[in-house]
Amino acid sequence: MNASPTAPPSESPAAAPAEDLAHAASDFRLATFRLARRLRSQRAVDSMSDAQFAVLAVLKVYGPHTLGELADRERVSAPSMNRTVNCLEESGYLSRTPDDTDRRKVNIELTDAGREVVDETARRRDSWMEHALAELTPAQRATLADAAALMLEVAAR
Repeated sequence: MNASPTAPPSESPAAAPAEDLAHAASDFRLATFRLARRLRSQRAVDSMSDAQFAVLAVLKVYGPHTLGELADRERVSAPSMNRTVNCLEESGYLSRTPDDTDRRKVNIELTDAGREVVDETARRRDSWMEHALAELTPAQRATLADAAALMLEVAAR
């Protein structure tokens, strides 16, 4: 049986033409990066790089790591992570302590100052986002809430 011209389009992922998907993917990528850039600009320490903040955030969320674990998690080389950690340590945001059970291992953990940077940056970013959302209608906020759930699903793949 043929579908009538007024029949609703299929909701199957394969139903969209390739050029429509490519255009949607490009628009979505650009919007996501633009929003991420705006959020990243809200930080407690203006001179801190995104990579440096990412290390502090990882340590806040997941606890102490070795240099190699941090490098693996952030997908950078160990020498690159060592430079980042050295800078953060010199600034007083993290510390290195010998492992209790393995003397060859050094654990990297946040200091109180590092925790404050992460907390204040998160507060500023949440505040910026809250103000942006306040300018939207309830329907627009609901659409973004649905989109956020889908974004997390896509990112988990």
